[in-house]
Amino acid sequence: MLQGTATAMSTPLDLIRHSGPETRVVLVIMAVLSVASWYIILSKWWQQRRVRLQRKRFFWELERSQALAEAYHAAMKLPPSPYTRVLREGVAFYSGLRPGGLTPTPDERVPISQTQLEALRAILGKEIAAERERAARHIPWLATIGSVSPFLGLLGTVLGIMNSFLGIASSGAGNITAVAPGVAEALVATATGLAVAIPAVFAYNHFANNISILEGDLEGLGDELIGWMAREGLL
Repeated sequence: MLQGTATAMSTPLDLIRHSGPETRVVLVIMAVLSVASWYIILSKWWQQRRVRLQRKRFFWELERSQALAEAYHAAMKLPPSPYTRVLREGVAFYSGLRPGGLTPTPDERVPISQTQLEALRAILGKEIAAERERAARHIPWLATIGSVSPFLGLLGTVLGIMNSFLGIASSGAGNITAVAPGVAEALVATATGLAVAIPAVFAYNHFANNISILEGDLEGLGDELIGWMAREGLL
C-alpha cells in the first residue's frame, strides 16, 4: 500500500493533492501572496514604463524651447507626469512671489531674497518627495512577500514532516518507502515559498533602483529650473 502511494505521487502536483491539511493551508496563503506579488509587479512595470516614455517627451520639449516660459507652456500641454508636476509646483510658487511670473516687465524684475530662494528649493524638494512616495506605493509589499514566503514554506515543510513522522510512528513502518512520500510532500512547501519569493525580491530591487533614478531626475530638474531662472534674470 505504501509502495503504491509512493508510485502514484510522481509529480509535484500529485504531492500537493496528497499533502496534509497544515501544508495545504500554507500553500493557499502563499498562492494568495503570489497573486498579490504578480499584480504589484505587473502594475508597477506598466507604471514605470509609462514614466520613462513621459520623461523622454518632457525633456525633449525642454531642450527644444528657447525660454523658460515657452518650455513651461509646452510641458503643461503634456499628460500629467512626475516631471510636469514638479515643474508646475516650482513655477506656481515663483509666480506667487513675483508679479508677472516667468514673463515680468522690466519694472517687475526684482530679484527674490535668499529666504525666498530657499523656500522655492523646499517646495521643489517637497514635491519630489511626494512623487517618490507615489512611485514607491505598494513596492514595500514585494520586500515583505520576498522575505516572508521562504519562512512560510519552511513552516509548511516542518509541519508536513512532523505529520509524516507521526503517521509513521502510529503505523510502525520505518523504511524509506514509507518516509519518502511524506518528506517529499513537505518539501513542496519550501519549493513553493522560494518560487514566490524569488520574483518578488528581484522585482523589488529593480523597481527600487528605477525609483532612485526617477528621484535623481527630478532633483536635476529642480536644479535646472532654478538655473534657468537665474540665466533669464528671474532670480
